[in-house]
Amino acid sequence: MAPIYAPGMSIATTADTPHDLLAVLRQRLVLLGRSPRTVDAYANWVGRFFRFHPRRAPSELGMGDIESFLTHLATVDHVAASTQGQALAAILCFFREVRSIDPSTPLQFGRARHTRHIPTVLSQREALALLGCLQGTLRLICQVLYGSGLRLSECLNLRVQNLDFDHHTIVVINGKGERDRLTVIPPSLERPLETHLRRLWALHQEDLLRGYGRVPLPNAFARKAPTAACDFRWQYLFPGSRLIDDPRTGLRGRWHLDPSVVQRAVRQAALRAGLRKRVGPHTLRHSFATHLLERGCDLRRIQSLLGHAHLETTAIYTHITDLASASIPSPLEPAVAAASSSPKT
Repeated sequence: MAPIYAPGMSIATTADTPHDLLAVLRQRLVLLGRSPRTVDAYANWVGRFFRFHPRRAPSELGMGDIESFLTHLATVDHVAASTQGQALAAILCFFREVRSIDPSTPLQFGRARHTRHIPTVLSQREALALLGCLQGTLRLICQVLYGSGLRLSECLNLRVQNLDFDHHTIVVINGKGERDRLTVIPPSLERPLETHLRRLWALHQEDLLRGYGRVPLPNAFARKAPTAACDFRWQYLFPGSRLIDDPRTGLRGRWHLDPSVVQRAVRQAALRAGLRKRVGPHTLRHSFATHLLERGCDLRRIQSLLGHAHLETTAIYTHITDLASASIPSPLEPAVAAASSSPKT
């Protein structure tokens, strides 16, 4: 069992092996209210930091070791600036929360280059062709991604109660940046979603009869309402096909579908549809925003639907629509016209 850490305790009194230190880090992150994805990402980066210095004990690592690791990420691994930034945040969090060391001087290390990529966007014809090559629940998931502009993680974390058919909205809880927001349910998806809910209800009743049917609940809600784990309203909208054990409680139930299942299905559907673009689930979110902009939707409204913290992030889609709608003459066109009209000798 991992040692219990309390703020102010010396690192020597709690743990000294990498495994124990990572367990303490996870405990501290949970106490700080970080999301499970953040906990896993930070623990993975700190573990990678330990493995980068295999001859050094974790308690001996200092600021110079952080700088060499971050420089290696930029100059050898060629990671993106955002990736390097996440690694830095994870390691500094470890030093502050576990070792009680807060670096007061700026770190000096090789910086990864900041790049701004133009997102891949499908035309409406391509998006419909892609969806046409999907079936069943996977098709419905991708229709929600394209019709509502959700991130894949947001879609898979939806609960039954997050659908509001009366107001034609989806309530996104704890989206990126721990922010809640509303987005739209396309009218064409309401009936398929209601049919999906009826099948989900029947599956949930079968699980309950077998002694299962429990789902993990957020934060301390399980203690506040212990019976909510079996409540249909709290069930995942897109559950996995297998029953698994909750590592926190040991109880068996259904978690949401694994993201890799959707990612693989979208890649295969793109090949069957004959798309030459690099397509993933997030491409449908980019296409949602671009197509709304093409139809005259206000940029700030799109920002709200997407859950972007800054308008500049949403504004990237204006570059795509502006270029597509502008009639910019190419210098090749007059040359082609002149060549075709000139007499042949």
